[in-house]
Amino acid sequence: MELPIQFVLNGTVDGKPITFVNHCVGSAQKRRTRIFDMANAAGGSETWLQWLVQTNDAKQLWEAQPTYILSQAVYILAGIVTLIHAFSKGGRWPYFWLGTILHGLFTDNFWHFALPEYDNFWHSQTPIIFLGARLPLHIILLYPAFIYHAAYAISRLNLPKYSEPFAVGLVTVLVDIPYDIVAVKFVHWTWHDTDPNIYDRHYWVPWNSYYFHATFAASFFYFFHVSRSWFAPKVTQWDAADKKAEWKSLLISSLLGMPGGVLMFIPIYHPLHDVFNIHSEVTFFLLFSIFAVIVLSGLLSDRQKCNKKLTTTDYVLMVQLAIHYLLYLAFTIFFNPEQERSLGLHEPVGPCNEVATLTTPFGQVLEKRKYFCPKDYNEDYFDFHCAKELPRNGATWYLICGTPFENRAEYITVLSTILVVAAGVFYGLYFKTGGGTPEVTPKKLKKK
Repeated sequence: MELPIQFVLNGTVDGKPITFVNHCVGSAQKRRTRIFDMANAAGGSETWLQWLVQTNDAKQLWEAQPTYILSQAVYILAGIVTLIHAFSKGGRWPYFWLGTILHGLFTDNFWHFALPEYDNFWHSQTPIIFLGARLPLHIILLYPAFIYHAAYAISRLNLPKYSEPFAVGLVTVLVDIPYDIVAVKFVHWTWHDTDPNIYDRHYWVPWNSYYFHATFAASFFYFFHVSRSWFAPKVTQWDAADKKAEWKSLLISSLLGMPGGVLMFIPIYHPLHDVFNIHSEVTFFLLFSIFAVIVLSGLLSDRQKCNKKLTTTDYVLMVQLAIHYLLYLAFTIFFNPEQERSLGLHEPVGPCNEVATLTTPFGQVLEKRKYFCPKDYNEDYFDFHCAKELPRNGATWYLICGTPFENRAEYITVLSTILVVAAGVFYGLYFKTGGGTPEVTPKKLKKK
């Protein structure tokens, strides 16, 4: 049984030799991501602990991927800021914050371990990473960074209950989109090369990633509130009921948020994409339009104005959100993706002619390559220019290298546009939802 302490890989950057060292357990070519594979490979409490959590040299990771370290820092900051904000607001907000964490843990890891045939993305390595090097620390805090921000901002609108989850879904996408576009370009993670569900891309982001964030956030938000109404129907939406009711609601929403999001793929995406071969961009904008119409209906309804004044923690929350948007814009201006390199778990390499199948809810059988083919792939955001050789068949742990912007100005323009839209939306949600001046009824003139 092979249990090396370190994994070493040599490569080059700008013609200079470099060496990466990863402190981990198991042969680099034999690492497995599933729980049962690890259990079969080696027993003992130490092995399980090392599978559960691993550490990597932060200095080496900074040299390899500085943008990734900065991105992680911002999400850890976001997790801390949203947690402090939740406790400062009280009521159900701390439960909601924890719910986003549990929802994210279930959503992100269910597919890796329960249904590995649907496994389609791999994070780059981080200083602290969990679950067989599949779950970075900052990803645990990404869900409150997205969904908590969206939910709190939307709560100031006092929308009708039927439209509020859809508004949260749309704003979640607005928070996510700069991260999705820029982070993949800087190889913070990689997508499966031939999976038909993520084949249609927007700046290398699957359109279904936006669909996913909208539907899963809306579903989690819906179940968080509707389930609590089953146990404490007389308590207002954001006021806390007894702990028993709140914990039941928290667990239900954490478990049902993901299946509810999956169900929203069935009436739109699967028939249109799988049966009629309609591009995923169209199915996303159809979903977006439906969400937007429902939200607009809620905005035009009679509703109470927000009478809560902004607090210091609200302003801190807004500053953290501004840092989020500005960071990804800064990446497109000041950093070079071709200088980033990611050593870690990526799509398994194997024979280029082997095919795997996926069965859709409507019974269609879709095909994809079973393995990544380094000599024939269509993921132009990475290549192997900084590695001495291509990964060999059987490799799951190997080095990839970022590629230059095809048009840096285009990325800057897109990110600047997103920033302007986000600034307008969040300014409106925070500063234009107050009570305003009371309406003055004109006095009637007395007749002589």
